[in-house]
Amino acid sequence: MKKIIYGIFALAVLAFLAYTIWNQKNTKTESTTEGQVENTSPVMHTVTVKDFLNTSNYTYIKVAENNQEYWIAVNKMETKKGETLYFSKSLEMKDFHSKELNRTFDKILFVEGITASPDQQATEFVHPQMAPTPESKQKIEPYPGGKTVKDIFANQKTLNGKVVRIRGEVVKVNSGILDRNWIHIQDGTDYNGSYDLLVTSKENVKAGDVVAFEGRIATNKNFGGGYSYPVMMEDGRIIKENKKL
Repeated sequence: MKKIIYGIFALAVLAFLAYTIWNQKNTKTESTTEGQVENTSPVMHTVTVKDFLNTSNYTYIKVAENNQEYWIAVNKMETKKGETLYFSKSLEMKDFHSKELNRTFDKILFVEGITASPDQQATEFVHPQMAPTPESKQKIEPYPGGKTVKDIFANQKTLNGKVVRIRGEVVKVNSGILDRNWIHIQDGTDYNGSYDLLVTSKENVKAGDVVAFEGRIATNKNFGGGYSYPVMMEDGRIIKENKKL
């Protein structure tokens, strides 16, 4: 009888340990390998400035917190070594390369708001999301063998991860965000009210340009803080009009 009791007890302990391990694995913060982005938890961070680097749009700050040092990026600001700063919302990016600094950060936090006091109202981080773009009335001839805005939105599931080409009118540009330009193009086509395609690119264009882009389609991209896109083109590059498919 004692052996049976001990056996039942041992099984109960093993079951408890198995449940504990399973629970720990499934309650960790989820991260996405695609795009190497992770949303950090919204807790208040108190950090000390150890060093900083300025670019045209951002200030990269090396900070210390709880005996650990790491890098954060904020909208360009004035700071000094030894200053104490506070933030609660951030977006983690791994293997992030800054073109202006010619430096790759193994891990860096893009902070949505940072203050010199925990009670001070934070300034929101400038995200690439833009206000709704007015619909252009210009009809653009599709690139030979390429896709239209309508095609991409209508077939986003099958096009996800594929490289396509599209010609359109640049209607709005947000430059230098996360070391890339965020370009909205339209070609006069529409799919259930979706007439505007976002293209991230290193290319320099301006509103009114008619250009052909080649890039990879990505769906359900979430950059944190509620800034998400159901479909977009990543790493778009301008292609010559006489280049054949």
